Amino acid sequence: MDVGADEFEQSLPLLQELVLGADFVGLDIEFTGLRSNQSRPQQISLFDLPSEWYLKTRQSVQQFTICQIGLSVFSSIEGESNKYVAHSCNFFLFPTTFGVLDSEFSFQASSVQFLNQYGFDYNKFLKNGIPYMNEEQEKKIKHNILTGNWKVRSSLDKDQIKVVIDEVTRWLDLAEEGDWMTLPGIAGFQAFEIQLVLRQALPNIWTVLRDQGIIVKKVSKQHRWYLENTSCDRESCWKEKILLSARGFSVFFQMLVKAQKPLVGHNMMTDLLHLHEKFFRPLPESYDQFKLNIHNLFPVLIDTKNVTKDIWKELNFPRVSNLSEVYEVLNSDLNPTKNSGPVIIHASKCEKYAETKYPHEAAYDAFLCGSVLLKVAHLLLWRVHGAGSLPELSFPLYLDVLAPYVNQVNLIRAGVPKINFSGPDYPSVRPPILLLSVRRWPGVSEQQVYREFQNLCKFDVRRLSRSQFLLLTNKFKDARSVLREYRGHPTLQISLYRYWRHSPDINCLLQVCGVVATWALLALVLGRPDP
Repeated sequence: MDVGADEFEQSLPLLQELVLGADFVGLDIEFTGLRSNQSRPQQISLFDLPSEWYLKTRQSVQQFTICQIGLSVFSSIEGESNKYVAHSCNFFLFPTTFGVLDSEFSFQASSVQFLNQYGFDYNKFLKNGIPYMNEEQEKKIKHNILTGNWKVRSSLDKDQIKVVIDEVTRWLDLAEEGDWMTLPGIAGFQAFEIQLVLRQALPNIWTVLRDQGIIVKKVSKQHRWYLENTSCDRESCWKEKILLSARGFSVFFQMLVKAQKPLVGHNMMTDLLHLHEKFFRPLPESYDQFKLNIHNLFPVLIDTKNVTKDIWKELNFPRVSNLSEVYEVLNSDLNPTKNSGPVIIHASKCEKYAETKYPHEAAYDAFLCGSVLLKVAHLLLWRVHGAGSLPELSFPLYLDVLAPYVNQVNLIRAGVPKINFSGPDYPSVRPPILLLSVRRWPGVSEQQVYREFQNLCKFDVRRLSRSQFLLLTNKFKDARSVLREYRGHPTLQISLYRYWRHSPDINCLLQVCGVVATWALLALVLGRPDP
């Protein structure tokens, strides 16, 4: 089911009911770009601590925006054992443009091309995207609306409002008291905005919002005063309605937060960064504060990338590169629990995913996330209890067996493989850092070192000194391979990096300590009195 700005407010009560009754919610987000083409020092690296990775990625999140959010709400069916119904919805989003709010964001050509390849509807995103704002933006706009200190900033809105005022003014010149006209095709919070502008500009009209558009009625000043003071459609109520409409998807985000349901994604770290930035608050500079904020918003996070990565090799499943492939393997005969696992059906109005695949459509991927979670949880339970002694199956039981993976979110290209949102991050399990010492190659750069090894394996390279570089890979076999292949090389000497032995800081400290110790010894000898 696709939801744009026109349908969003009417769908809110149903969405709230679904989320409150859910066992968990699957999430996927599509963006206008993933990572900006930053200068080399700002590119993410396997050398990065989580805090360094966060600060670098934070810049990209602030640069790009969300174009589509997919949610798949999974609920167990009462009276039917281990059976779930999934309500899957696509939400097209577009940043709120109102008053002082006029967001800037970038498009990345590769991301646009990628989404185009999978049939993304940019018209819905640009023309019918649901507005949204974070708490800081809401505070500003709320103050401006409620104090009356707001202005139409968008040139598009200014032009539209000017046309409307001109049209109504021409009509007023010929109209008699009690006559009315209709302004069609104006929806959302802009309908409230235009009515506010008209009422402020023209003292002898009254406006009402109807399904067919804005109804403008010519009234006397006395009747206008009466309507302003007795109507349930007073301006103060309108301002609250404008704010509600301008908040858009942020209203539903708050519903999702209050429901405190487990949130499930696949490789969901970037999703969480955008959720924080776009709907909660601007991303803080502090990595620890970001972790704390996310944990308070969503106390139970499950990243299916983290879960499947952990168990895949143990089960001898074939290698996979994306969520769709994970789903296919779990639905194949390779999965020993294929025929005993949970039954998942699509809700009415969501059947488009029952027979047809829509990869990289956000709601479809959100559905895959939820399905993978249930199937993997069943597989873990089967490994613990065996095929013949499974207890009565329920989602709380699945959640228990998933406990080691809760709040562990996969991290791509960093010093640690995952982030722990409910405590300290775990230490790195990456292969050891290698030390490359270069001889007879003056002026060698990091890029040249990278190209030297790229045909054999991929390393992140970091300069240590004029002739020494650190090499780091996320594959143990690559580290072993390069140590073996370059043994005895005349120009490039590779060994294991030992911090206490090779660090320039430690070497400098040892040299200083040596100098101090030498001077202390000399002072002791020279200062000793003659016998």
